[in-house]
Amino acid sequence: MTAQTPDPVAVGTPDLSFLLQHTAHVLTTQMTAALAEIGMSPRAHCVLAHALQAERTQAQIAELSDLDKTTMVVTVDMLERAGLAERVPSPTDRRARIIKVTPRGVETVAAGQAIVDRVHRDVLDALPENEQAVFVSALNRLASGHCAVPVESPEGVQGVRRPRQART
Repeated sequence: MTAQTPDPVAVGTPDLSFLLQHTAHVLTTQMTAALAEIGMSPRAHCVLAHALQAERTQAQIAELSDLDKTTMVVTVDMLERAGLAERVPSPTDRRARIIKVTPRGVETVAAGQAIVDRVHRDVLDALPENEQAVFVSALNRLASGHCAVPVESPEGVQGVRRPRQART
């Protein structure tokens, strides 16, 4: 049974939260399934790709990847066990560790990036050609402007994660 997406325009103001969250969720599932072809997760690919771009500490990569400290440690542990990355001491800070991508990791990043690019292209190809650049431009403007910085919830208020509710 396929869930029907409600017509957001029919109810007045479009439900941007639903549209963006649903689209992001589906894109995430598509990306996860596609990267599974090479035994990789989106999170692991993201960490490896950021580590390959420049010499970065584990903390810097965690920030770039929007990962909390615990998740980052677990991810790098998995990458080390798989022989894709290793932690090496930072030459400038003895407390920090640089995440170095191994030669096998470099190959995996390349294969993963080809998959990521394919999934992104498939999403854009679902739109008419004349809307693709406009869509990407609008998302970039939102991500770097109005929606660039999360807002902290007042103390005592439940955070943004809430139970899923059925839509009718």
